[in-house]
Amino acid sequence: MTLAALPPIPRASGSLPVLGHALQLLRDNLGFIASLRANYGPLVEITLQPGTRTVVVQDPALVRTMLVDLGPSLDKGRFFEKMGQLLGDSVVTAAGRHHVRKRRLLQSAFTPDAIARYVDTMREETAAAVGGWRRGRVLDVHRAMVGLSLDVLVKTVFSGTLDETAFRRLRRDLSVVMSGVGVRVMLPDWVERLPLPANRRFDRARDAVRATVGRAVTRLRASGHDTGDMLSLLLRARDEDSGRPLTEDQICSEILTLAVAGTETTASVLSWALYELARRPEVEDRVLAELADVLDGREVTFEDLPRLRYLTRVVTETLRLHHTGWLVTRRTVTETRLGRWVLPAGTELAYCQHALHRDPGLFPDPLRFDPDRWDDGSSPAGFLPFGAGKHKCIGDRFALTELLTALATIVREVRLTPFPGRVVTPVAGATVRPGRLLMTVRARESVAGG
Repeated sequence: MTLAALPPIPRASGSLPVLGHALQLLRDNLGFIASLRANYGPLVEITLQPGTRTVVVQDPALVRTMLVDLGPSLDKGRFFEKMGQLLGDSVVTAAGRHHVRKRRLLQSAFTPDAIARYVDTMREETAAAVGGWRRGRVLDVHRAMVGLSLDVLVKTVFSGTLDETAFRRLRRDLSVVMSGVGVRVMLPDWVERLPLPANRRFDRARDAVRATVGRAVTRLRASGHDTGDMLSLLLRARDEDSGRPLTEDQICSEILTLAVAGTETTASVLSWALYELARRPEVEDRVLAELADVLDGREVTFEDLPRLRYLTRVVTETLRLHHTGWLVTRRTVTETRLGRWVLPAGTELAYCQHALHRDPGLFPDPLRFDPDRWDDGSSPAGFLPFGAGKHKCIGDRFALTELLTALATIVREVRLTPFPGRVVTPVAGATVRPGRLLMTVRARESVAGG
């Protein structure tokens, strides 16, 4: 079949000279993506950068084909390329054989044994955070979860390497970097070169993070100690072909990208889960009953997590209804067939997990929060909480472990109550997160059976 005989890919309306569809994305990115699903077919073309076509893949089967079948032959595309420019070359931003080598190099930091060692830190940091919430006061839940996720990340990576002053400085700088990456990924490249205060703030914070990590690497290498944290695992990692360790620059890039890719997403999922539990006492009661039965008054441990089946379904349903990914990219390296279409080399591809997980063709009554839709253990082809294929998120087990540990710790200690009549809506920046999410902290009077 020739290119001329192929069915044409429709182009989304509203593109502007130079800006393309960037203005619509900046105004209401989730609304714009939802309009594409409502008004166009399996593929639709938009413009994010002048002279570059981006094809949004909307059919679930084609999304899986793109990620799994075509995954090894595709580059990661603009989103990840831009992250690499901003944060450095890492397993998250790399593609092809380079990605495979990096993934193998870092795998030791994400094995079940390694993750089991992190659970105590996850639980202790969560308990410390909850202990600081004043009962009867209003809590900005998403802000609190971002702080908790940052604390967990910094402590699991640097538990035996940084003093308290360095911890606080690194946490502050990482927060600035996280909030700035999303805007820079979506805007044209020339914007970040403008002498704006936000650009200078971002550059200073990024450089400060790399400097702090670099000093920690130098000290730990010089000491020869194994502190049991993720930094020690990264220092011990060796390339299977060359036998060489990661350089200081490589470790800095991996940690920076891990912070940006993992911290905000985990914080958002935790926030949404707490919001849904607060709105649905019957779901919360079932979670509490399961925790009482499984833990019998003990603190949660790594070995307990597989037995928390209902809480796992709550997390799974949160990942479906409130997925944090709204535009994930790939790029064709050669002429590539996707379904009925043949795409030329250099075509940007994108898909939206947030929209895909709300597709009524995949999930009946998709806007209803229903953990029991997962009680048979099945998973529709369009459910991609951590992506799929060779580029599936390397930190998926770490994230699930942190989500379960944090929720199991929080809900046993406090009851969060939402403001009556206030509906929290999603906002998409670097990730999809809840808008202003305020809830009142109440003491948990008793836990059934606890």
